Amino acid sequence: MKNEILQKATQMFLDLGFKSVTMDDLAQELAISKKTIYTIYSNKSALVEDCTLHLCETIDNAIKDLGSENRHPVDELFQVRSIVKRFLNNEKSAPQYQLQKYFPRLFKKLKDRQLMIMRDFLMRNLERGVKQGVYRSDLNPELVYRLHFFTYFTLRDHDLFPEKLFDPSATILEHLKYHIRGIATPTGAAFLENYLNEHPIS
Repeated sequence: MKNEILQKATQMFLDLGFKSVTMDDLAQELAISKKTIYTIYSNKSALVEDCTLHLCETIDNAIKDLGSENRHPVDELFQVRSIVKRFLNNEKSAPQYQLQKYFPRLFKKLKDRQLMIMRDFLMRNLERGVKQGVYRSDLNPELVYRLHFFTYFTLRDHDLFPEKLFDPSATILEHLKYHIRGIATPTGAAFLENYLNEHPIS
C-alpha cells in the first residue's frame, strides 16, 4: 500500500502542484480512507518529502545508467533533459514553485542533493567533451557547471519566468542549446547543429 500511495501522490503532486493536492484528494483517487494514508504518513509534509526524495533518487539512478552508455557528450546532455522531462511531467514549473514556496526546507534539501548529482554528471561530461575535442580546453569546469546549474534553477522560478510568457519546456531547451554553444569547439558546434537537424526536439 505504501508504494501505491507514493506513486499516486507523486503523480498528483507533479500534475497539480504540491500545495493543491490534499490528503482527501489522494484518498479519493486511491479509493481508500484518509485514515489509511495517515497510518503510513503522519502528515502531508512527510508524504511530500518521501515523494520528492524518491523521485530525486529515481532520476539520479537513470542519469547514472546513462553515464555507462558512453554516448557522445552533446547527445548525453540531451538525454539527461529527456530523463528529467519524463519524470518531471514535461518540465512544468508550477510544482517546483509550490515546493519552494510552501516547503522551503525540503526545497533546499532537494536542491542541495541535485547540486551534487548534477555536479558529478556535468564534470564527467565536460572532461569527456574536452578530451574528444567537442568542448573548449580553456574552460573552468567548476564555473561552467555552476553557471549551468543555477541558471537552470532560475528558469524554473515562476516569478521570473511565468508560464504565460515562457513555455517551460521550450525555455529549458533553449538554455541547453545556449550552454552547449558557449562551451563548444567548432567541431562540437557543428555536431550540435547536425544533431538538432536530425533529432527534432520539443
